Amino acid sequence: METNEPSRKYTEAEIKEEDRRIRHLRRLVDFSFAFIAQSPMSPGEARRVVQGVRQQAMTLFPGKEETFELVYAPRFRRLIAEKFRLL
Repeated sequence: METNEPSRKYTEAEIKEEDRRIRHLRRLVDFSFAFIAQSPMSPGEARRVVQGVRQQAMTLFPGKEETFELVYAPRFRRLIAEKFRLL
């Protein structure tokens, strides 16, 4: 997909900040995934954990809801379905 907008050059500080936010989100997702898998909780509690991760992701990356839904939501849905035998 082509755009007519000139490409923007990002500063080293902007790139480092983006990398920091990505690492933070990955740790949060990994921790939440393990927490859901290993903790005794109800399906509703597991969904609330996922909702909290989603909200944090939107705070870190405003306007990227669709990306979260494409990348992380299917993993969480699969985990919850397997853990609670909702298949």
